[in-house]
Amino acid sequence: MTTLEIMKKVKAASKKIVTASTDKKNEALRKMAEAVVEATADILEANRLDMEASKDRISEVMLDRLMLSEDRIRGMAKGILEVTELTDPVGKVLSAYTQPNGLEITKVTVPMGVIAIIYESRPNVTSDAAALAIKSGSGCLLRSGKEAHRSAAAIVKALQKGLRDTGLPEDGVMLIEDTTRESANEMMRAVGYIDLLIPRGGKGLIKSCVENAIVPCIETGTGICHIYVDKDADLEKALKIINNAKTSRPSVCNAAEVCVIHKDIAEKFIPMLEEKLVCDRQNEGLIPVEFRMDECALSYSKYGNAAGDEDFDTEFLDYIMAVKTVSSAEEAVEHISSHSTGHSDAIVSENKEAQKVFVSGIDSAAVYVNASTRFTDGGEFGLGCEMGISTQKLHARGPMGLEELCTYKYVITGDGTIR
Repeated sequence: MTTLEIMKKVKAASKKIVTASTDKKNEALRKMAEAVVEATADILEANRLDMEASKDRISEVMLDRLMLSEDRIRGMAKGILEVTELTDPVGKVLSAYTQPNGLEITKVTVPMGVIAIIYESRPNVTSDAAALAIKSGSGCLLRSGKEAHRSAAAIVKALQKGLRDTGLPEDGVMLIEDTTRESANEMMRAVGYIDLLIPRGGKGLIKSCVENAIVPCIETGTGICHIYVDKDADLEKALKIINNAKTSRPSVCNAAEVCVIHKDIAEKFIPMLEEKLVCDRQNEGLIPVEFRMDECALSYSKYGNAAGDEDFDTEFLDYIMAVKTVSSAEEAVEHISSHSTGHSDAIVSENKEAQKVFVSGIDSAAVYVNASTRFTDGGEFGLGCEMGISTQKLHARGPMGLEELCTYKYVITGDGTIR
């Protein structure tokens, strides 16, 4: 099918999903989760073909994003089921009041209609997006990157079976067949078919959507995430946080890319940091972190390299971390504000005043005190799975759950009332 034909089918299906009851939507989600587990063998085979085709073409960390396993497929099904436990966001009365002329005015949440998502090499986004769209009463139009297309197609086939078994239109979740740039461009121009477009991927994809889309578009974040280690930090706590934020899964947008260190502790802390993220990892047979450091940090380092001009503005998505030294919390805020993408930034400090300076000065969607940036995630925030992390300020910001996938309308009731 052409991209336009698929968009028309999702639009038609969305008109039936919008009227589905909470019980019906939850039943559909349960059937979708069951169908995903039942299709495990087919999904794994499709993923094997994707992995085979992508070897030597994308990095090891990106291959990890692409790879599925039985555990990851069960995790996808679990994510769908968790959405059934969340409050239905549709039909919530946001405000209600009566005007002096007798008009009763109610502001109530309603579905978007058709939510489209363009994403790259993470097959689990397929099920997350579909579950959130269905629960919020919308159709879901998916366009995966070519690396993950076979995997996404197998997942969508299972999700459609779940919808069909519930009596909802299976076209409520559809995958664009064309993986060329033209299909993405067509979606960006699809006025009348797409009510909300969400790009979820690298800097180039997001920039293209934000600059070229004429349908409503949410800017999701590349994550140049920072961790500032203050002079009053608990250094063991800082090591634990940085290790988690950098190495637990470096290929995701909430992984830390830059460590900012107060100069008063740099001489002591940088060798500790290298021992933890370089030496210990090498001894354990793990990939060590490569540090790219400013001149001051480099003077205390045994393993670091000099940072280049672009290193403080790069989302590495790899075992690489830039290191900057500063003289105060205020200078840390200034540096981060100049280089952050507004996703997630953290301070490690026991000093309440430094924490206050940081929290008030950093204008990111998620600001952490003594915690890893890896928590910026819909599931970790108790929102269920997420549609993406919004780094813009209008409509949605941070992890986008069910509430961010609804809009609202005013319902006005009169009694022959005229103006």
